[in-house]
Amino acid sequence: MAPGFRKPGSDSADQVDGKVGLPITLEGSNFTANGHVFLSDVPPNIKAFPSPTAEKSASVVAGSCFVGFDAPTADSRHVVPVGKLRGIRFMSIFRFKVWWTTHWIGLNGRDLENETQLMILEKSGSGRPYVLLLPLLEGPFRASLQPGHDDFVDICVESGSSKVCGSEFRSVLYLHCGDDPYNVVREAMSVVRNHLGTFKLLTEKTPPGIVDKFGWCTWDAFYLNVHPQGVLDGVKGLVQGGCPPGLVLIDDGWQSIAHDDDPITLEGMNRTSAGEQMPCRLTKFQENYKFRDYQSPRGSGKGMGAFIRDLKEEFRSVDYVYVWHALCGYWGGLRPGISGLPDSRVLKPKLSPGLEKTMEDLAVDKIVNNGVGLVPPEKVDEMYEGLHSHLESVGIDGVKVDVIHLLEMICEDYGGRVELAKAYFRALSSSVKKHFNGNGVIASMEHCNDFMFLGTQTISLGRVGDDFWCTDPSGDPNGTYWLQGCHMVHCAYNSLWMGQFIHPDWDMFQSTHPCATFHAASRAISGGPIYVSDSVGSHNFPLLKSLVLPDGTILRCQYFALPTRDCLFEDPLHNGKTMLKIWNLNKYTGVLGAFNCQGGGWCRESRRNQCATQYSRPVTARTGPKDIEWSHGPSPILINGSAQLFALYLFRQQKLVLTKLSDTIEVTLDPFDFELITFSPVSLVTNKSVQFAPIGLVNMLNTGGAIQSVRVHDGSGSVLVEVRGAGEMRVFASEKPRACRVNGDDMEFEYERLMVVVRVPWPGSGGLSTIEYSF
Repeated sequence: MAPGFRKPGSDSADQVDGKVGLPITLEGSNFTANGHVFLSDVPPNIKAFPSPTAEKSASVVAGSCFVGFDAPTADSRHVVPVGKLRGIRFMSIFRFKVWWTTHWIGLNGRDLENETQLMILEKSGSGRPYVLLLPLLEGPFRASLQPGHDDFVDICVESGSSKVCGSEFRSVLYLHCGDDPYNVVREAMSVVRNHLGTFKLLTEKTPPGIVDKFGWCTWDAFYLNVHPQGVLDGVKGLVQGGCPPGLVLIDDGWQSIAHDDDPITLEGMNRTSAGEQMPCRLTKFQENYKFRDYQSPRGSGKGMGAFIRDLKEEFRSVDYVYVWHALCGYWGGLRPGISGLPDSRVLKPKLSPGLEKTMEDLAVDKIVNNGVGLVPPEKVDEMYEGLHSHLESVGIDGVKVDVIHLLEMICEDYGGRVELAKAYFRALSSSVKKHFNGNGVIASMEHCNDFMFLGTQTISLGRVGDDFWCTDPSGDPNGTYWLQGCHMVHCAYNSLWMGQFIHPDWDMFQSTHPCATFHAASRAISGGPIYVSDSVGSHNFPLLKSLVLPDGTILRCQYFALPTRDCLFEDPLHNGKTMLKIWNLNKYTGVLGAFNCQGGGWCRESRRNQCATQYSRPVTARTGPKDIEWSHGPSPILINGSAQLFALYLFRQQKLVLTKLSDTIEVTLDPFDFELITFSPVSLVTNKSVQFAPIGLVNMLNTGGAIQSVRVHDGSGSVLVEVRGAGEMRVFASEKPRACRVNGDDMEFEYERLMVVVRVPWPGSGGLSTIEYSF
């Protein structure tokens, strides 16, 4: 019998019987990919269906299918075995907190974690491709994966409301296979985008302008005590230090809030300690007394509008001012019965069985204990219109929307989690289009497939990791270090999934933190925005100047950073041997970041992140040009096959190494140390037989990001390199050039260890300089 999809029954329009040649098939009781079993003992109620777009786009979806099941009775929650997984390495993304996901690996079905959002099975040497298992939404239901009995992979399908039940499902899981893990994820999301029609891919959207600006966030500087003078002083200090911010993000602490026990006139004045604000509810759309009472010394008036005008007029680098708010208005939603606010009702959140297995979290505890003042879905557009129209009127350019994954806990009376989320995200997207250019949002605490599949029609930027924790909130003194490794791993692996929907934001950090350089290196090549939360007057300016140009812009990569292939199925946090390696692309160079993150992470037994000092030790890894995925990203870099030569520049060691495509070098790092390596393909100046490769500004962490164009003139034997920034410019050249000119002026240069070294001054507006190397 030819391999084929199991025929689910004559009542289905999508069934396929005897379909031959599709790499993923369900034959008998086995799911196979290219003839290799990856799930066995598949129960008879599991059904497989081809992609409905298979005939239109066979090249993309040939290795794919949707999976559903029939249940004996209708219910609001089903947990159904899909098949047994044994002896195949997998990587996965699961929710370790209600709000946040991270990376997890294993070999068998029992190794899975609850609330798994994505799972990839490793490619084998015998012909089995990479296989992606992606739980989806179907109707009012949402799916996730979890461990089952006897190594079964179970799918959990739930509506979140006892009033919303179902028994027949046809597309709660999507399977996709291929030989390139990055393409597998990208192709799968394209198929699902067409299937669901409820979101847009990142490639269809434009991220907000803040991604190219250096930013400062008020959170760790002030927490809830943020005030106008403090913001002005903070920006002034950065400007005077030579690192002018282009973004100012006013975090929690600006809104008018009150606890249920407090009069609304207090506006949260007595709720300024960590966690005290979480039971509070919004009492008005306008800013609280701190910003309302601001009086402009420049004569521009009073209130938030006057403050924003003064901020932007005094500091011309500040192009964007964003403010924080929660998805439901505030942590505790809206206070009912307040004039000027839409109707709301305080609901007691209820955690699903999957969420009950996540890490204990202060925010969750406070919200569950005190409830959420929820605006009903038919009124939520009034809430966003009232809030955002006011913010736009006072000069705010965008918002950080936090506490996003809350709706699933309070959806009982509103058609379930999917329907409530649709209403909220539709209203939010509409308001953002009207008031903030359609993309003026940073999404946060949003790590779940409900948001990715429903909330990303217009939102194009979002956090991809848990918060930057200066210290361990649980009190572990070692958390100052091991939590930084956790943060890096969250961001790197989550980007593989989330980067298809939103531009990854690796969050703020503090430039004076003991691991500040470790964080700065990752932000420099993350491809996302770079912003800090330094206290006023407390800055490491030499470090910041390796990230920020004098005009407040950054050298951002062309793509978003991802783990290298040899890291995908390894544990960079607690196996004592794996180094996290992430790659990205600039216009003319690749870049690899190597980070020793070993020392702590998720513990299945304690159900929390915890220290693992036994694994915190020096780690050695090998890397080479093949670690860079040259053919990926919006602007792939053409490589001339196996004969291609590369110039590698190691940032920390300040060393040049020449290698071929298949060569590797060894890197050894102490705990929480890093190395950044620029990979530059070597070209030939034909007329002079000179080998040449641009390296970049070696005073900048993203060295190769400075290179804007490279033009080789064989006839004259010269190379013109356009550079953005200032500092020490280096290129590899097999011979010493006759002359070097910067913007047409002859410049002194050095030729050492096959590198041409020249100082590039800051040219002013635009920051662009042209360097001519004559051979």
